[in-house]
Amino acid sequence: MIFTSFIKAILQLPDNRFQSVLWRGIGVTIGLLIACYWGLLGLINWLASEPITLPGIGEITWFGDLLGWGSFFLMIVLSVFLMVPVASAITSLFLDEVADAVEEKHFPTLPPTPAIGFFEGLRDTVNFMGILVAANIAAFILYLILPFAAIFIFYAMNGYLLGREYFQLAAMRREGREGAKAMAKQNQGTIWVAGCLMALPLTLPLVNLFIPILGAATFTHLYHAISLRSDRASPSG
Repeated sequence: MIFTSFIKAILQLPDNRFQSVLWRGIGVTIGLLIACYWGLLGLINWLASEPITLPGIGEITWFGDLLGWGSFFLMIVLSVFLMVPVASAITSLFLDEVADAVEEKHFPTLPPTPAIGFFEGLRDTVNFMGILVAANIAAFILYLILPFAAIFIFYAMNGYLLGREYFQLAAMRREGREGAKAMAKQNQGTIWVAGCLMALPLTLPLVNLFIPILGAATFTHLYHAISLRSDRASPSG
């Protein structure tokens, strides 16, 4: 079910409507990462604004340049962690358009969904991002205590959080907020695994640019697959 949903999302890449959302999503993703990089450079320039003098060596003028070049490589490393909240923001911003494109192609008989209000969508985006950022900051303590398990903690935690967000946003369009939460709770194992499979490529530079939109499409398919399975399993189905 999970891999089938992901393959269907990839196969829709040539679709014109899907590509429009994909490239806008990639553009916003790059913009957010660049903004983070500029913020880091500004902090480095502020820290290195005054020359450093070391006993027996004298004044060091190349420290700022070293930090500047080092920041580029540091940003590549940080992008692994930054892509998780960035993916959360991109998914929240573009999920409606992605889901509409998916349903138009694969589920054309479904009625249209009511549009989610801007402030309601913004609230969900801020809430999910806040949880992701807070959880990842807290997880750094665990990384230091259990360095050998850090990679497993990272993927397990972010897989759970991202999976929950992706699925609930996709399901909420047709099930409502409470219905989406109930469906997510009933299928939390499947959703967790799917979230982990989304978190894995988010740590791969360049590849991770495509994942937020592909993830939104994948979880739209996953929602419909779970909904269809539930309908078949119900006595009235």
